Amino acid sequence: MDPVVALRMIAFFKDRAREDSRRVMAYRNAADIIERLDDTERERLGRADDWQSLPGIGPKTAKVIEQAWSGREPDTLVQLRLAAKDLGGGELRKALKGDLHVHSNWSDGSAPIAEMMATAQALGHEYCALTDHSPRLTVANGLSPERLREQLDVIDGLRDQFAPMRILTGIEVDILDDGSLDQDAELLDRLDIVVASVHSKLKMDSAAMTRRMVNAVSNPQVDILGHCTGRLVEGNRGLRAQSQFDAEKVFTACRDHGTAVEINSRPERRDPPTDLLRLALDLGCDFSIDTDAHAPGQLDFLGYGAQRALDNNVPADRVINTWPVDKLLARTTS
Repeated sequence: MDPVVALRMIAFFKDRAREDSRRVMAYRNAADIIERLDDTERERLGRADDWQSLPGIGPKTAKVIEQAWSGREPDTLVQLRLAAKDLGGGELRKALKGDLHVHSNWSDGSAPIAEMMATAQALGHEYCALTDHSPRLTVANGLSPERLREQLDVIDGLRDQFAPMRILTGIEVDILDDGSLDQDAELLDRLDIVVASVHSKLKMDSAAMTRRMVNAVSNPQVDILGHCTGRLVEGNRGLRAQSQFDAEKVFTACRDHGTAVEINSRPERRDPPTDLLRLALDLGCDFSIDTDAHAPGQLDFLGYGAQRALDNNVPADRVINTWPVDKLLARTTS
């Protein structure tokens, strides 16, 4: 098999299994290195079994490349494929037509847009929204208005390559302290999907946080309220308590203004917590089950979120990314 394909598949399964992202990057970087070689150079290195002479290729990645180049499925890939478990979600996971919260290496993701979209396509998505961060989140290399405009041009150039899957334009925009949005209104109007999330001052007092969130979700430009409590319940980023706010007021505003509540599929978030998820359901909110993927393998995390929705009896027709793309866009761009 093509060594580049083998290396990227190994990275996919390692991301999916939630392995250390720095180690996963060794396989993705090795794929980039081999992809840049012409056929003559690959032939020379393959015949000499001299892959480690390339800077950035270590013993583990060299073994994968050698086995793939010689016509074998690499041992590491076989082991990872056999170990991959069903992430859950059942029929609801099968009903999901796309993902509306995805990051690339334009902000704090680990892979280029094209690789993220190629993975989404391979997973059977009918559409996928690219939602990199907004400028205030400098730690995540958030996109200035100029960079976002540039990204929109790049997406335009990729559309034919991935058709019939639709690449949806989007952003995960920071909710500022007063509930306003961290991006030019003119640019937000151009986007297919706007996910609004709180990333700062998560310990703000309940009354102020409630006003902040209600203002944001009432904005007609906002389509989805992302990871509403901001909590972290496991993982190498540590633990973080959930923000305090009047959930009934926030979710009522979501319902009344057509803003979906995100069921964030990342295992370290599991946001909203079960009690708030059930409250949003009882109040009549719609939902979006999203991965918040920062790497290609994480695009398969939809199963985690779908299982939480199943466990709490969320009907499929209340999940906006089970909808056909035309129905979805009629809601988000109207």
